[in-house]
Formats: sequence, C-alpha cells, structure tokens
Amino acid sequence: MVKVLLTTTSYQDTPGPHHDLLESAGVEVHRERGPLPEEKMLELAGEFDAFLCGDDVISRAVLDKSLPKLKIISKYGIGVDKIDVASCTELGIPLTFCPGVNHTTVSEHTFCLLLSVFRHLLTQANDAREGKWTRMTGHEIMGKTIGVVGLGRIGKEVVTRAKAFGMNVIGLDLYWPDDFAKEHGVAKADTFDEISEKCDIISLHTNLTEETRDLIRSETIAKMKKGVVIVNCARGELVNSVDMLAGLESGQVGGYGTDVLDEEPPSPDHPLLTAPNCVITPHIGSRTYESVERQAMMATQNLIHCLKGEKPLAQVNEVSIPDALI
Repeated sequence: MVKVLLTTTSYQDTPGPHHDLLESAGVEVHRERGPLPEEKMLELAGEFDAFLCGDDVISRAVLDKSLPKLKIISKYGIGVDKIDVASCTELGIPLTFCPGVNHTTVSEHTFCLLLSVFRHLLTQANDAREGKWTRMTGHEIMGKTIGVVGLGRIGKEVVTRAKAFGMNVIGLDLYWPDDFAKEHGVAKADTFDEISEKCDIISLHTNLTEETRDLIRSETIAKMKKGVVIVNCARGELVNSVDMLAGLESGQVGGYGTDVLDEEPPSPDHPLLTAPNCVITPHIGSRTYESVERQAMMATQNLIHCLKGEKPLAQVNEVSIPDALI
C-alpha cells in the first residue's frame, strides 16, 4: 500500500471533507505533529511514497534519504521556503502547492494584529480579565499611510481592506500590478527605502528569499519613521528579532504585530516574547475553518491527482508526474 506522511496540524485538527477525501484514496497515512525539523524528517525519510506537508524542513539530505521511494510532495499552503525546490526538480520529484486559498484569511488576520497594536488591545483585555480597569489611549488607522511589501493575492487583499479603513497605500513589488494599482489608488515605491521613509505602517507579504531575509534589521529600521508599526504575516525570517527588540525598546518602532517568528515554536528566551508593544500569534493567520478546508482539499486533490499519474491543480516545479501508484 502507498504510504503518505501527513504533518500539517491544521489539516489534522480541523474537521471537514478533506479527511474523507484522503481516506477514499486508499493509502496508508502516518501522522506527525509538524512543523518537523530536519533531524526528525531524516528519521522518517525513506519510509514514504509521498509527503503531505506543512512547514517541515525538507532539505537535500532529507530528499536523498527519501529516495527511491519518495515520488510526490504535496505542500499544504503556498510557502515553499523550507523545501529545497531546486533539488526536488533535479531529482524529478513533483512539488505541488495551494495558491489562492488563504488570501482572505491572512489579510483579515493582518488587520487583527494591526488594530491590536494600535489600540493596545492585548494589554487592556488581559488587565480587564484580572479585574484591572486599565485605560490606554490608542490611535486610529484612518488616514495613516501603509506600505504593503508584496502585492500578490494576500497583499492585494490587504490593500482593499486598507482602502476601506480610509488609509493611504504605497506598494512595493518586483512585478507591479499596474491595473490593480490604478483601480485602488496604490502609489508605487521603487525601493524599500521609499517605503521606510514615507509609511506609518509597514505590512510584509513577500516571499522569503536570500534578498528578503532580514529585510527588517537595524539599518533599515533606522531609516523608518519614528514610531512605525510593522506587521508580519509572511515569514519570521524577514525580520531580525534582536534588531526588532532594540527598535521596540528605543521607541523607533512603535509596535510589532506578527504571526510568524524565525523560530517556531520559540524557545523560552526568544527576544520578542517579552518585547514591549509586541503582539505575537502562533502562526494562525491561515487557520480558520474556511481556509483550512480550502487548503486541505486542494493539497489532497493535488496528492491524489499525482498518485493517479495525473496533472495536479497547481505545481511549483516543472517535473513530470510519475506513473500511477493507486
């Protein structure tokens, strides 16, 4: 029987038709609680015909140990920065993913974090539960200028919501969506420095690459408006945590709302866990019943299509689909 490694916890924890669909494939499913580090993936590698994975580390070493048995990787979600895509392609392993399924959910969570920071929501709500009547003065987001870094599906959804809140929007993207920008009144920034200098808020929605790693660091923070608020619903590694802590402590950064960290789950001494004016959620930006069902169904459909020797709904790399396994 075909063996599949399932690691994504939101898939496993959320009821829905994806469970029935996976069961109908007639495969043996081994479940782990991801995201799994490289050492755990290396322990498991070699036993499975397919991975249905989340943000597990799938390095070249993991891929080499997985062969010749591994035939397919179905990524739950859209981010593939934890996967060695080039090696997947070189080794002939099709890598599928799930674009267009979580942009609504993540963009809503972006504003959840943004409003929490601006209105000191976490502190006041926690104090109220303890019987303290703490009343802090916050700020409106109406009229503020937000810089949206990355205008893919999620970034565009953030733009439309920002406009509904009466905000001014500046966008930054290598592939500028001219028609969308004109329709929604998005000003174009040519560099990240321009975003830094002009924006009251910076919202990150770009991929993690060697160019974007540590995009937010001491040098770039110094160029930002004093009191800038930064929101991150993309990848934790876009932000240097030590430098962010320094920015928050000095007041150069007025607040940081993030759904992602450079270490997940964080160690007890992670610098941002006790940082001032910092709201952290545990990578739940896409974790709603609606979004999980969409992602899980698409990831499962991609998996089953490939197991049947058929073209998946969405594929990252240009690799031929193997002969049918089921």
